[in-house]
Amino acid sequence: MGIYLMLSTLTTEGRKVVRDKPEKIEEVTEEAEKMGVKVISQYALLGPYDFMNILKAESEEVIMKLAIELTAGGKMEVLTLPAIHIDEYLERMKK
Repeated sequence: MGIYLMLSTLTTEGRKVVRDKPEKIEEVTEEAEKMGVKVISQYALLGPYDFMNILKAESEEVIMKLAIELTAGGKMEVLTLPAIHIDEYLERMKK
C-alpha cells in the first residue's frame, strides 16, 4: 500500500457548493473510501490550496482513478504526490 498526498483547489463552482453545503466534503471522503482509498487525515488550508488529504491506496492506478473522479465534475483541481516514509527512503538510499 502506498501513501499519497492530495492537494486540492476548489473552482468557483466548487466554492459555491462548499459554501452552500459544507457537508459535501464528507461525501467526497465516502466516495474515496468506496473506491478503496483510506483517508488517513484531512486538512483545510489557507493559501494556494484549499484542502490537503493524506491517503493510503493499493496502487497508483486507484489514486489516478480517484483523481479523475473527483475532478470530472469541474468543482476542483488536484495535485497528487506519492509519499515515501522517511525510513523507507533512507533504506533505499543505502542500496
